Amino acid sequence: MSRTQSYHHWRIETDADSVLWLYFDKQGASVNTLSKAVMMELSDVVTDIAARTDIKGVIIASGKKTGFIAGADISEFTKFTDIDEAVSLLKEGQKIYQRIEDLQVPVVAMIDGFCLGGGMELALACHYRVAEDDPKTKLGLPEVMLGIHPGWGGTVRMPRLIGAVEAMKLMLTGRTVSAKTAGKLGLVDEVVPKRHLERAAKYYALKNPGKHRPGFLASLTNSKLVRPFLAPAFKKQTSAKAKPEHYPAPFQIIDNWERFGVYGKDAYDKEARSCGKLFFSETCQNLVRDFFLHERLKGLGKNNKFSPTHIHVIGAGTMGGDIAAWCALRGMRVTLQDREPKFISPALKRASKLFKDKLKEPNLVQQAMDRLVPDVKGYGIAQADVIVEAIFENLEAKQKLFKALEQQAKPHAVLATNTSSIPLDEINSVLENPGRLVGIHFFNPVSKMELVEVVKGDKTDDEVAAKAMSFVHKISRIPLPVKSSPGFLVNRILMPYLLEGVNLMNEGIPAVLIDKAMLNFGMPMGPVTLADTVGLDICLSVANYLSQYLNATVPPQLTKLVEQGKLGRKTGEGFYVYKNGKQIKPEIPQGDFPTLESISDRLVLRMLDEAFACLREGVVKDGDLLDAGMIFGTGFAPFRGGPIHYAKSRGIDELFQQYVQQKKERGEKVESIKAWDAHEETA
Repeated sequence: MSRTQSYHHWRIETDADSVLWLYFDKQGASVNTLSKAVMMELSDVVTDIAARTDIKGVIIASGKKTGFIAGADISEFTKFTDIDEAVSLLKEGQKIYQRIEDLQVPVVAMIDGFCLGGGMELALACHYRVAEDDPKTKLGLPEVMLGIHPGWGGTVRMPRLIGAVEAMKLMLTGRTVSAKTAGKLGLVDEVVPKRHLERAAKYYALKNPGKHRPGFLASLTNSKLVRPFLAPAFKKQTSAKAKPEHYPAPFQIIDNWERFGVYGKDAYDKEARSCGKLFFSETCQNLVRDFFLHERLKGLGKNNKFSPTHIHVIGAGTMGGDIAAWCALRGMRVTLQDREPKFISPALKRASKLFKDKLKEPNLVQQAMDRLVPDVKGYGIAQADVIVEAIFENLEAKQKLFKALEQQAKPHAVLATNTSSIPLDEINSVLENPGRLVGIHFFNPVSKMELVEVVKGDKTDDEVAAKAMSFVHKISRIPLPVKSSPGFLVNRILMPYLLEGVNLMNEGIPAVLIDKAMLNFGMPMGPVTLADTVGLDICLSVANYLSQYLNATVPPQLTKLVEQGKLGRKTGEGFYVYKNGKQIKPEIPQGDFPTLESISDRLVLRMLDEAFACLREGVVKDGDLLDAGMIFGTGFAPFRGGPIHYAKSRGIDELFQQYVQQKKERGEKVESIKAWDAHEETA
């Protein structure tokens, strides 16, 4: 490099071939994100570059060790004072990116690692894009996940580059793609190994080959004549997964595109104005809240120095086998134990499918399979850093197992139970050192459910709990610290909600109506479908156990179905009938049924009652952690910000009085409890 120029967040170097390298290295941050200060400085940088006559091309690259640009600085989303301010900032960003596109020399985005949101929009404004062929390289416009849509030209440039159909698949869902997929779509011009990345970038900067253009049919999708026919199809597909009143952003993308297309100032203007308005929607504000809740959980255990490399899992059933597979996927050596090889074999088959889905490359799949070792005799116990018990829910069986493990395991190995409901201080009562036992409670399916409850009993050592949090972090999961009590947090709140759904059925309300009410509320599935999906036998087992502590009544219909072997989706029949794993929903019968809103109110209020009980009892530290647990552990309507936040927005006292009134109308006893009066201190 022959010439260097520095700014706070950007660094300019000019090499011997007269190629200008613009490195983004955000000051005081480990990851590149685009803040107002960064963008204003970029404006000055572009002005300086435009004045240069001694350069042949520009390459924009990351100055960080990993990642190109993660997107906008989300903390600034909460600082806008009004819509006009937001729109003004968005338009300024559009102008900066347009000036990059208008530079008279070739501009290349050299992408290694993530290229998301505003970073993807910057790359789209460049003339060429080259990307590293690596699993860590992910490209996309995930703004809808935060309740907004791209606002720096992304909704205009992406359809223009690859056609509306493929662009909408990414923008409307927030889905990211690998470098190889991006190459096939035309999002990037070249996908190469890291050792060739700089050379590829320089080729495009110096040779200035023809720019990518979509094919004839892809280009036709953006035409004024075709857009009115495609837009309804896009809306229909989106409506199947999200309601406009809950998630307006993707529908706004479609409307803007249909009306203004992908050329001209009006398209950019409408993008900025609609995005600016979305910043102030309740959906955006709550999804941003969810983001920071997620970041809080991600930070737990991150700084602990515990670095486990060998995990031993006991119990190769669906849960235990999938925990073992996930740990192997994340690079751990795993030994999986069960009574006989025939019990381990199905787990290995599921693991193979998981590895193929996630890793793609045959050699990487084989490496993961090599890390997952069947271990009937339990030889791995003595070498393991973490031992996870995932056998059936029986107190005596777990006590017997952990009593033996205490003698066999390394002195500092973490002894963990995956129990879903049994308090740790009942299990650890047989141990010489009860402080060694911690709960590490995964949710099913393990490969999709990011939340893991880390359960601390009264006798659990603080260091053991800290190690458990670190382990969860190192397998790319988010830990939720909870106190050991019946059902912990998620099952404790979820089970009364599910049972209330069964009670509604017993009162004559059709299951399909109950489910529809909660889908309208924003849950990913209704309580009856959820019970069938979890398995009615598991629901009954947990309900029977929790009923001893929570003064709950197990509905006879649930017991009857389990006795008949109708366990839900896995047996082909439960509350619903299933064919080839797909639910056959009956038509909603005619009748004088309660409104959907009254049904959802009853179910949600039952959930809230249990949630506030958890806060009073200190199951979690505060209301934010409770909200995080329910959002990431159950899918509680993310756009509502969690149950406690939802209660606050509706009025806690008003909702409690509504709950009491409902119970009185049903002739149920209203316990003389402190109700939800702990909310001021704990929520």
